[in-house]
Amino acid sequence: MIEVIFILYLSLIIFVGILSNKFVSSQLDFLLAGRKLGPWVTAFSERASGESAWLLLGLPGAAIAVGYGEIWAVIGITIGIISSWFLIAEKLRFETEKLNSLTIPDFLEKKFNDSSGLIRTISALIIGIFFTFYVSAQFHGSGKILNTIFGIEPLYGITLSAIIIIIYTILGGLLAVAWTDLIQGILMIGTLVILPIVGIFELNSFDQSLLELLRFNDEERNSIFGGLSGIGSVTVALGGMSWGLGYFGQPHLLIRYMAIKSVTDIKKAKWIAALWAIPGISGAFMVGITAVGYFGEDFFIGKDTEIAMPLLAQTLLPAWIAGLLISGAVAAMMSTADSQLLVSTSAISEDLRLNKVINNKNSDKLKNTRYITIVLGLFAYSNAMYSEITGNTIFGIVSFAWSGLGSSFGPAIILSLWWSKTTRMGIIAGLLTGSIITIIWGSSTFLQSLVTERLSSFVFAFIAVVTISLLTQNKEKPYDDSGPHLQSGSYGIS
Repeated sequence: MIEVIFILYLSLIIFVGILSNKFVSSQLDFLLAGRKLGPWVTAFSERASGESAWLLLGLPGAAIAVGYGEIWAVIGITIGIISSWFLIAEKLRFETEKLNSLTIPDFLEKKFNDSSGLIRTISALIIGIFFTFYVSAQFHGSGKILNTIFGIEPLYGITLSAIIIIIYTILGGLLAVAWTDLIQGILMIGTLVILPIVGIFELNSFDQSLLELLRFNDEERNSIFGGLSGIGSVTVALGGMSWGLGYFGQPHLLIRYMAIKSVTDIKKAKWIAALWAIPGISGAFMVGITAVGYFGEDFFIGKDTEIAMPLLAQTLLPAWIAGLLISGAVAAMMSTADSQLLVSTSAISEDLRLNKVINNKNSDKLKNTRYITIVLGLFAYSNAMYSEITGNTIFGIVSFAWSGLGSSFGPAIILSLWWSKTTRMGIIAGLLTGSIITIIWGSSTFLQSLVTERLSSFVFAFIAVVTISLLTQNKEKPYDDSGPHLQSGSYGIS
């Protein structure tokens, strides 16, 4: 039964891709769905894309490995999601349409009159580097789930997922991605709400008390501070909460704000997204804790803790429901991978101007963009195969990519929208600082023991933008912010 449900689901999303293809006739359609997405589709698409393999596999696995200290990640992520929608979405939607920008690098270049092309080039390279890791993590996660449930070899599972994602992404662009994300977002929230509730009810029938079942054997994992005190406890809390900083700078999430039909619709979409995030993120944490209570800690000794969710679903639920929820898990990976493929494609075709290089009188710009999508998908696929062979964890790979993207673009986006003294050189400094600090910090075990690269790189990048902007105030032509003011709440776009 699980196999039948899963096959039907995959058939459905391919059908959506084929149907969406009829509505794609331009770069605007392919990359931003013609800026016609409604609030429900936008909100669910952003949430499904934001919470990838790491949420349904990585976070439950981390809850088992780390214990209750992982609650800080839950808090940070929830705050980050809500803050991004309330601080960035409306202003970014308004300004990107005003500047006729299809991508984040294009927006930053036009806003700061960067005739040198440095902002666009640096941004595109950052996206290309870190999304390679990110997309490979999604393919890797899909292989892990298919192996757990169907006994398919992980390498074959990775191949199957990659083929499906590439097909419906090149067919329908962001429109196909957004509508499949709506379906995937519904399945994901169902998984994250239903599974821990069913698990808790099942644990109540055990001989031991619920509190005893949900406790770990060691006090370090029972403590929200990992058994530490003083500076150590602060480091644990900040490290977990730093996940929230990444939401300000993820290009595959920011394009959802740019693609919504109107600024007015964002007022609805941000509340939908917030109401998804609160039970969704906490539910993922509880999946891990419930798995420990049901299977016992000893069950996971020597096993991959990131398979907790599919194992729990398969054990506790009827086959057809388990099939739907497991499809939701694969949905989480696909919804992120497809969005990242689109953003990477736009970075290559639009921001590195590859379309102009390969374009001639007889070529089709949209067709070239689709070819670029295929090439990037195959490149990410090869990286996923490498990750499977080397045994890298989804949680670790996503943490690195999340930090690189969030710290490079987050401070730049926030300050470009909210601080009028931001300069072109400040943006360039922030982009470089965020990416370089992530690479250096993420490569050092000692530095990571002090504080995670997610926090350090964001803080250093933010300081870099502010400092260099102040130093170059009189050396650059200030950005002309004339026109409608955003503070009033009336943006003049419908």
